[in-house]
Amino acid sequence: MKMIQRLFACMMLLMLGISNVAAEEIRVAVASNFSGAIKEIVRQFELKSSHKVYLSIGSTGKHYAQIKHGAPFEVFFAADVKRPELLDQEGLAMSGSRFTYAVGKIVLWSPRPNFIDLSGNVLEQGEFRYLSLANPKLAPYGKAAQQVLNKRGMWNKLKGRMVRGENIGQTFQFVKSGNAALGFVAYSQIISPDSPITGSFWAVPQSLYDAIEQQAVLLKDNNAAREFVDFVKSNESRKVIRSFGYGTP
Repeated sequence: MKMIQRLFACMMLLMLGISNVAAEEIRVAVASNFSGAIKEIVRQFELKSSHKVYLSIGSTGKHYAQIKHGAPFEVFFAADVKRPELLDQEGLAMSGSRFTYAVGKIVLWSPRPNFIDLSGNVLEQGEFRYLSLANPKLAPYGKAAQQVLNKRGMWNKLKGRMVRGENIGQTFQFVKSGNAALGFVAYSQIISPDSPITGSFWAVPQSLYDAIEQQAVLLKDNNAAREFVDFVKSNESRKVIRSFGYGTP
């Protein structure tokens, strides 16, 4: 009997050892606008695998610079095509790993009900002190906001009233906190399935800005990172991505 118990204990230790070897940590850089969706995807992935995912959420421009300087990320989810493409060209990404995971949409939003009309005419009416947008040089959503304002002929007129966030997450907080009356934010930020945001918004027509195609790229070739990327491409994850207000390829 004791021999059987010892054999069983050895088998359990062996199984635990194998499990620990198989479990890996995955460091992922993620654009701010995608934070809600990626957290839900990670939650589901960790339930199905032994791996642990650590997220670094911030502006695409800053993440790109960090990766160029050797930041230890395995996967990069950008808010544009440009930066993953550059990493590909510069030999800092795994060849053939780049893919589109979401298509973003921009809205003009205010937490005040009935403040923003359905055509965005509030921009011309000027009954606000500050307008928030992400830095166009760092954040693709900021670049989209600049394109919208240029096409509406309002960029130069509103320059003195702009509050620029380092990324779209900070931009959203400026508006939510009341530091800016309204701002250009990601559609995904105001329709979170878990905590819908109140207020008023203008869904900016796609004709006013370039499509915000968001791409990801694998930076290091390891099995855990590839498993995570494959999970993001799955129908299960695509359903999550769409629920957060994005289009999917």
